[in-house]
Amino acid sequence: MTMTMKVYEVDRHGNTVRVVQPEAEVVPLERPEATDRFPTCECAQCKERS
Repeated sequence: MTMTMKVYEVDRHGNTVRVVQPEAEVVPLERPEATDRFPTCECAQCKERS
């Protein structure tokens, strides 16, 4: 079974909405990893610090 996902960016006032990633089909994991931690950040700033 596939799901459809679309990513938006909204300003803090909720006035401006911009599509960051158009609609795309994604396949959910059969059994997601059970954890209470957030995944490691992959942004450019955090990668530089590593």
